[in-house]
Amino acid sequence: MPHPVDSLPPVLLIGGPTAAGKSGLAMEIAAQYGATVVSADAMTVWRGLDVGTAKPTAEERLRVPHRCIDVRDLHEEFNVADFLDEVDAARLEGGRVVIAGGTPFYLAGLVRPMAILPAPNHTIRAELNVLADPWTYLQEVDPVLAAKLHPNDRVRIIRALEVYRITGEPMSQRQKGPPARAPIAAKVAWLDRDDLRERISTRLQEMRGRGYVEETRRVLEQGTPHQHRVLRSFAYRHIVEHIVSGL
Repeated sequence: MPHPVDSLPPVLLIGGPTAAGKSGLAMEIAAQYGATVVSADAMTVWRGLDVGTAKPTAEERLRVPHRCIDVRDLHEEFNVADFLDEVDAARLEGGRVVIAGGTPFYLAGLVRPMAILPAPNHTIRAELNVLADPWTYLQEVDPVLAAKLHPNDRVRIIRALEVYRITGEPMSQRQKGPPARAPIAAKVAWLDRDDLRERISTRLQEMRGRGYVEETRRVLEQGTPHQHRVLRSFAYRHIVEHIVSGL
């Protein structure tokens, strides 16, 4: 595949849809220029979730240095601020950075000023997670943000309510405050494919052969609740439903 850039800038962001080949291209470019790959996929940070997240293999990670791969256990937190810290650390090490995107919120954090938000509070979050309709509650306390979020976007809704409970201030208002950091100037290359449907089908078949269902079952058997936000993600929720229903 031809490179989308003739020379590597300090930060290159490779975007594109699922299964377009972003990670492979990022590794190819990073290997050529001696750069570090930073994964902007929020799922790859979790240890023990390898097949469903399509992580690079151990051999690939020996060949090209990576960040944001296997840096948290499932009971720990990782957010956009942590991601940006990883990008900064890679840049401070003196090398160029190739970012394989990715989670939209992470990518937005790269190019837009970041607001200062409080750290997660597990007690408050647990209280909010039992709400049957958190979006209606968000409409009451932060109608501006509620109008921007889908009622089923439970993760972001709970986070917004958590920020409100901690600070007494709507998240939409705090996001207008002074930024915690300046945006990063990055060159963006968008990777698209005409054969995307076929590539997705092929990837799914390969993942099944590598133990996609078995990996999900193992995580559940280790005590991770099936309501865990990672297991509710698109990559795992259908497999979880299959296992829990006993099909």
